[in-house]
Amino acid sequence: MTDDAYGATVAKRRLSRRLLQLRVKSGYTANHVCDMLNWGRGKVGRFEANQWKRPEMSDIRDLLRIYDVDVAEREQLEELAIQARARPWWRDYSDIFENEFPGFENDAVRIRCFMPLVLPGLLQTQDYAEAFMRIGPRPPAWRRKVLETRLRRQEILDRSDGTAPMLCAVITEASLRYQWGSRSDRRELIEHLIDLSPRPNVDLRIQRFTDGPPRGLMSAINIFDFSDGEPSIAYTETDTAIQEVTSADQVNMYSQSFDRAVDGALEPADTTIYLRQLAEQLE
Repeated sequence: MTDDAYGATVAKRRLSRRLLQLRVKSGYTANHVCDMLNWGRGKVGRFEANQWKRPEMSDIRDLLRIYDVDVAEREQLEELAIQARARPWWRDYSDIFENEFPGFENDAVRIRCFMPLVLPGLLQTQDYAEAFMRIGPRPPAWRRKVLETRLRRQEILDRSDGTAPMLCAVITEASLRYQWGSRSDRRELIEHLIDLSPRPNVDLRIQRFTDGPPRGLMSAINIFDFSDGEPSIAYTETDTAIQEVTSADQVNMYSQSFDRAVDGALEPADTTIYLRQLAEQLE
């Protein structure tokens, strides 16, 4: 399985950062560049803040000309812009995704996630997802679209072209103990996790009730790590929003907390054994 939009989100972020560096090096202010190119004030600032959907090649070439970029780097940045222009599938779900979360998830080489009360979306079965969405205030049409995106997001774990990310997930026993659906539905969910566990790109660990209060994290967190030295990014989740965290210090803080959550969970092999025990209780 391949993805034509793989790498597009990171490419756009990298391009934004490099354009900022080039402008600062040139000595121009963002408003000065806008005036030089007869652009509206704020356009350059939006580019540099990565607040754009798809870079226009003519805009990129104009900026590279203004910044007097040499031929070799100009070609590299134009290639980066071309990659950033790929239209990803999640652009069709702007009412579901209000930020670049699915793009960074799509481009990550490693995904570290922890959710205290429900399973991460990448691990959910359709029945599990539907059961938890039904209790929310959203209308059925919106829930159907969310389910579509959730199943589409899960496809990244099945990539066969070498781009499948490493998923390191810490789940809690609480996320599996809710009385939703039928006993068969709940058993199928746990069996789904058991089937995922042996995959080379899945590191699944569980925090059990019997091991005491959870360690490391108390709220939902996703940390995305990338290749080629691209800085990691984190997303925190609340009932109303998914918040992007780009500060290196904050991302490092969440990484340390995630490590503590890992320390408070069973090893992957022991997690599989425990999941089998939970499944047997539902037979």
